Amino acid sequence: MRVDLLSREYPPEVYGGAGVHVEYLARELRSLVDVRVRCFGARREEGGVDAYGVPGGLASANPALQVLGVDLEMAAACEGADIVHSHTWYANFAGHVAKLLYGVPHVVTTHSLEPLRPWKAEQLGGGYALSGFAERTALLNADAVIAVSEGMRRDVLACYPEIAPERVTVVHNGIDTQEYAPDHGTDVLLAHGIDPARPYVVFVGRITRQKGLAHLLRAARSLPPQAQLVLCAGAPDTPEIAAEVTGLVEELRASRSGVVWISQMLPRPQVIQILTRAAVFVCPSVYEPMGIVNLEAMACETAVVATATGGIPEVVADGETGLLVPIEQGADGEPLDPAAFADAIAARVTRLLDDPSLAAAMGQAGRRRAVDHFSWPAIATRTQALYQSLK
Repeated sequence: MRVDLLSREYPPEVYGGAGVHVEYLARELRSLVDVRVRCFGARREEGGVDAYGVPGGLASANPALQVLGVDLEMAAACEGADIVHSHTWYANFAGHVAKLLYGVPHVVTTHSLEPLRPWKAEQLGGGYALSGFAERTALLNADAVIAVSEGMRRDVLACYPEIAPERVTVVHNGIDTQEYAPDHGTDVLLAHGIDPARPYVVFVGRITRQKGLAHLLRAARSLPPQAQLVLCAGAPDTPEIAAEVTGLVEELRASRSGVVWISQMLPRPQVIQILTRAAVFVCPSVYEPMGIVNLEAMACETAVVATATGGIPEVVADGETGLLVPIEQGADGEPLDPAAFADAIAARVTRLLDDPSLAAAMGQAGRRRAVDHFSWPAIATRTQALYQSLK
């Protein structure tokens, strides 16, 4: 069986959880099926991986239109596949076109949903209507839909009630707990200006409304003064959110020391050391179908404070591997009371900073949970079984 995995992201061009998912899924599936990866961007050296750039005639077009142009080239290359499997709206249209063109089943994995990310209209303008069209068309016509959490499955069925519930299967994201394992060194910390002698709180993620970084920065005003704040945060969605985050960071730096902002994407081993040495990892997302970064922190034996939204409660066991932050959200996904949300983040982070033994116990429990429940080989086996059911 030949399976073509279609994704915007694939190493080394990975900036989010979907790219991590495709990387490890492809690795594990290769022992089970013939895998071809089709992704966006520069040429890859890895065998069985082909990348596609924006067609020349679309070089100055709306970014969403450029995506559809890449999708058409990807779809054309899927001739000979037995299954096409697309990830995120960026590649969904390629999968749908390949299904129509070659008469093969199309599987869609939902890592997020466009109707639940209205702030993207700020980023894409009219392109947001195109991204919604691409996702909706693909999901409604897909032979099977994979949700990365039970929360994601509920969202799929709520946003697209036309989809029969039996067509939506939950296959969780996973984690490589041999790669993501505690690294207690200090060389990476020192290289980035983090003081190993002071506890620190860490955020890892893109600068986007979805990830809630601004809420964490407001919460940080109330954290104990001895705590550092480390932000592994880059790739802002828009100039507006970049300016907002910059302003909040500058404000924090004026009132406290130890605010470290690493804006470049770090190699994975460096991120692992930074996660390991942190007192607390914080995921303040307002929308997170799964939140693979929480798994990464847990695998590094770090306690997690995360928003109780989407699929996060399926990953972070409240009171066992970390602390969940309640949130009441408006139609735009943002908290109805931003100040209360920031205060709730600060209170839970402070609780763990003030009780290092509790944080350590939660970190150890988090690693056990990651090892026991989220292995990639099991995820690949379940995915292959779904493929077989469609033949």
